[in-house]
Amino acid sequence: MRIDVVTIFPSYFAALDLSLMGRAQAQGLLSVGVHDLREWTDDRHRTVDDTPYGGGAGMVMRPDVWGRALDEVLTAPLPPREGTEPPSSGPPQGPRRVLALPTPSGTPLTQRMAEDLAGADQIVLACGRYEGIDQRVADHYRSEEHEVVEFSLGDYVLNGGEVAALVLIEAVGRLVEGVVGNPESLVEESYSTEGLLEYPAYTKPRSWRGMEVPEILLGGNHAAIARWRRDRSLVRTAHRRPDLVARLHTSHLDIQDREVLASAGRVVRPRRAEVLIRQAREGEARAVSELARATFPLACPAFLTEADIEAFAEDHLSESEFARMLADPDDHRVLVAQLKDGSQELIGYTLTILGGPDAMPAEMVRRGRLELGAAYLSKCYVSSDWHGSGVAGALLERAVADVAARGRNSQVALGTNIANKRARNFYRRHGFSLAGRRTFMVGEVANIDDVLVRNITVHQP
Repeated sequence: MRIDVVTIFPSYFAALDLSLMGRAQAQGLLSVGVHDLREWTDDRHRTVDDTPYGGGAGMVMRPDVWGRALDEVLTAPLPPREGTEPPSSGPPQGPRRVLALPTPSGTPLTQRMAEDLAGADQIVLACGRYEGIDQRVADHYRSEEHEVVEFSLGDYVLNGGEVAALVLIEAVGRLVEGVVGNPESLVEESYSTEGLLEYPAYTKPRSWRGMEVPEILLGGNHAAIARWRRDRSLVRTAHRRPDLVARLHTSHLDIQDREVLASAGRVVRPRRAEVLIRQAREGEARAVSELARATFPLACPAFLTEADIEAFAEDHLSESEFARMLADPDDHRVLVAQLKDGSQELIGYTLTILGGPDAMPAEMVRRGRLELGAAYLSKCYVSSDWHGSGVAGALLERAVADVAARGRNSQVALGTNIANKRARNFYRRHGFSLAGRRTFMVGEVANIDDVLVRNITVHQP
């Protein structure tokens, strides 16, 4: 690839002789030519600018000077690309030449644009100064069927196009085959094919100023490390660049991806939305009760009658019951998932009991596997419209983290009907293991539950 820069400050580009760009030129992977625009002036003052028509502050760069420069640079002979052969049929195709003009009014430079430009044979960068280049320059070369790209680094103004030109050269040049030693590193970077920000990186020393390298990176479990890195990329993208999350293809996201995004407040299916997971407030007893009554039947086996379900809801899911529990946050932890839109709708909740009279039933205890002092995850439900969104997993993990942060319980236990295969797989995927079975009554009907448990690391308050 050949890159040509036309500027009134050629020395600005001495940095291209350094590091990867300098090495790429030395190896013949890139050819960079820097040209002084003043070489194409025709007066003794070497004038490149003049006052703007219509008045206004500043000076505008002259199109006649730029035209002479670009006519010459854009028609310079180019060596054939290695590994390319002329087409066997059809008219001969000329080299792909791109005129790139840095301007605050241009299209934002993205990784996708850099990837596209990496396929060009020549990129000519016209670095404007003052109030910019006469608009007729871009219009003329575009009308002559040249490929013209007007690009911007962001929503701000620089003194000239040189900084932006350096950025584009490095962004494109490093994508040319052979410039970066390990091509796999290009795939893992921010804004790579999937459009996620890159995960955080760590190196020696293992401990620095009281901060440790995450333990998972030290264990050698490559699958777990890959999962951790992807999770960090998802969370970082959700927090820093929600606009990128909005462009993610949902087909590329598995259920764990969706759970991680939901935990960071972003849902991508069944529709894109913002979600807040928080502790329920005392005045929300009615709203939580209505959600509980609507979601509890979703997990009930088919043999339960509506009367049995209603009797259970009246005893355990009433507004008065939730008012009692919300007034006692030391023993009863109720978390809710709420849409951050005009509706402020609650779409999911968890109820975890840490102690007190409603603590984990004694019949769930299994010596050596599940102890009496475990926290009891009594409820974890999400509205049917939001199944598969990841909100349930995000709620579950937040509930477990909440238990750990309280510092009272080293285990979290729950019961789920043995016929509910979907729920059992969900909890096992989140680190819960089978401890035994119990009989659980709904109305007058006995249900058999799998008793599941997850050990946690307690954070001392």
